[in-house]
Amino acid sequence: MTEHPYILATAGHVDHGKSALVKALTGTDPDRLPEEKARGITIDLGFAHLELAATIAGQPARFSLGIVDVPGHEDFVKNMVAGVGSIDLALLVVAADDGWMPQTEEHLQILTYLGVTRAVVALTKMDLAEGREAERVAAVRAQLDHSPFAQAPVVPTSVVSGRGLDELKEALAAVLANTPPPRDLGKPRLPVDRVFVLRGVGTVVTGTLIGGALERGQGAVLQPGGRTTRIRGLQNYNQEVARSLPGTRTAVNLADVEARSETDPTGVARGDVLTLAELEGPTDTVDVWLEKSARLEEASTAAARPLKDRTLVRVHYGSANYAARVFLRGAAELVPGAHDLAQLRFEAPVYVFAGDRFIVRDWSEQTTLAGGLVLDPEGDRKHWRSKAQARLLEERARGGETAQVYVATQLARDGLAARAQLLVRSRFSAAEVAAALAGLLREGRAKELGALVADAAWWRSLLERAGGLIDAHHGAHPDRPGLAVSELRVQLAEELAWPGSFEALLAGLCANGFQQSGTALRRLTHRLALPPHLRGVGERLRAALTLKPLEPPSRKELASDPASQQALRFLINAGEAVEVSADLAMSAEGYARAVDSIKAHLRQRGQATVSELRQSLGSSRRILVPLLEKLDREGVTRRQGDLRVPGKNA
Repeated sequence: MTEHPYILATAGHVDHGKSALVKALTGTDPDRLPEEKARGITIDLGFAHLELAATIAGQPARFSLGIVDVPGHEDFVKNMVAGVGSIDLALLVVAADDGWMPQTEEHLQILTYLGVTRAVVALTKMDLAEGREAERVAAVRAQLDHSPFAQAPVVPTSVVSGRGLDELKEALAAVLANTPPPRDLGKPRLPVDRVFVLRGVGTVVTGTLIGGALERGQGAVLQPGGRTTRIRGLQNYNQEVARSLPGTRTAVNLADVEARSETDPTGVARGDVLTLAELEGPTDTVDVWLEKSARLEEASTAAARPLKDRTLVRVHYGSANYAARVFLRGAAELVPGAHDLAQLRFEAPVYVFAGDRFIVRDWSEQTTLAGGLVLDPEGDRKHWRSKAQARLLEERARGGETAQVYVATQLARDGLAARAQLLVRSRFSAAEVAAALAGLLREGRAKELGALVADAAWWRSLLERAGGLIDAHHGAHPDRPGLAVSELRVQLAEELAWPGSFEALLAGLCANGFQQSGTALRRLTHRLALPPHLRGVGERLRAALTLKPLEPPSRKELASDPASQQALRFLINAGEAVEVSADLAMSAEGYARAVDSIKAHLRQRGQATVSELRQSLGSSRRILVPLLEKLDREGVTRRQGDLRVPGKNA
C-alpha cells in the first residue's frame, strides 16, 4: 500500500472546537501547555497524526496526515500563521451555534494569502443547533462564496455525540485523493516551530519539512544565522527514520546546537530554517507582489484600512516573523481588492525563496493587512525601480509561477548567469530549471557559454558593443593592429563580472569576424593605414628604404623627429619594414633579399666569415653585423668563432 504524506492545519475562531475535533479524530490532545489547560483555549501550536485509508486510481492507498492545530484567539494570530505556512489542506472549523466570526474570516484570508486552495469545513457543535443544520450549512456556504473554498465540503459534526466524524474523515480523504503530493525539489527546508532539549538526547527541533528530504548524519545549516550543524536523528510521528520526506512533520536531533537563550544568542529558535549550506544564504531586501483581500471592501475593521507606502509592518512567513518596511511601487497605498509590486526592506536578515508566500500584519500585530508572493529574494534597494527590474517583476507577477518565466526574466535582467547558480533560492528543482533553460536554448532566447548562460538578445548586443569598440579603435588609430585585449576587458568589466565570461566574449568575437593577434583584437577586414597627417612622411620613408634596399640609412637619419619615428613604427608593425636593431631598419623586400642571399651562400659553402658574406651581399659591415646578430637570435645562422654556419632554422 502506497503511503502519501500531507500536512493539514486547523483554522477558525476561538472556542469553536478545533482542538476537541483534532482529539476526537486522532486520540491526541494537541493542547499540551498547562496554561492552555487552565484557560481552556489553544495558545500555541499543537500537533497530532492521523492516518486515512483511501483509493487512488483503483489502488489502495494511505494518507499520513501531520496535523497542526492552531490558536483561534485574536491575540495569538502570529502563532496561527506560524502553523499554516506550508500546508496541503485546511480544516476550517465553524461552530454551529456561533456561526461565522471575526477570526474565522481573518483565518480564511490568511489561508488565501498563503495560496491554500483546498479545504474541508467542519461545522462543529451541531448538538447545540439541533434542527438548524440546513440553515447553518447555507450560512457557511454564503461566507465561502468568492473564496478558493467555495466548493469545499461542509460536514456537520459533534464531538459530544460523535456525529459526522467518519464523514469528516471521508471528506478529507476525498479531497486529498485529488491533491498533488508534496514536491521533492532537492531543496529541503524545515521552518522550526518548536525547540526543546531532551536529557541524554540534546537539542530537538520540529517543523513541517518542505522542498526536499533530510537524512540522518547529514550536514546542515540553520538560517538566517548560518550556523552549521549535523543531523543526529530524525523522527516522523514518534517513529525513528533514516530519511524524512517533504510533507511530513519532522523532529530533528541536532548536534552542536543549543536552544537560543541569553547565554547563547546564536542558538536555535522558532523562525529559524534548517536547510543545506549549498542553498545559499539570507537577504535583507525582497521584491514581492502584494495583495489586499477584496473581502475587505465592505468591511469597517482595522484590516480594511489602506496599507500605506513606507509603513513599518511585521512580515510572517514559514514559522518566522520579522520587522520590515513596505515600499509600494505603483501607488501611495494598497486598498482592499488591489494589488501592487513592492519591496520589503527588513531590519534583520531573512531566509526566503522565490515563490514563497507570506502575510503582512500591522506593527502591533493586531491586524492582518495583506499577503503576497516573493518574486525576487535578492532585492536591490538602489536599483529596484529600474526598468530592468520592473520588467522582471511584472512578467513574474503576470506570467505565473513557472520555471521558464523565472529563468527567462532573470537572464533578461542580468544578461549572464552561472548555470549552476540559476534560481538556487527558488521553489523550482534543478531539473525544472534545466528543462526551462533547455527550452529557451531551443527557442533561441538563451545562449550557452560553457558553465555560463546568457540572454540571447543581450549577448548579441554585447558582441555588437564589443565590435563597435574595436571598430572605433581602428578608426581612431588605423596605424595600430587593434584594440588591446586588456582595454576591452576594462571597458566591459561591469557586464562581464562572472569568471570565464570575458573569455566567452573573446571566443564569440573570433567566431564572428574578429581575430586576436597577440594582445590585440582586430576585425578581419581591417588593414593597417597611416593616419592622414603622417601619409606624406610614410611615403618619404618608403622611398628612402627602397632606394638602396641593402644599404638603407640609419634609423637616426631615417626618423629624426617624432612624426617620422611614428611613421616608421607603423611600417614595421604593418610588415612593410623590418626592425633589424635599435639603429637599423630595412624594407621588407630588402631584408628578404639579404636573408635569401646569406642562406644560399651558407648552403653552398657551409660556412663564411662576415667579410665573405658582406662581399657576397654587396653591403657594409654597418648593415651585415646587426643583420647576422638578428639571424643568430632567430636560429637562421649560428656563430662559431669568426665564422657563421647554418642554424637550426636555416
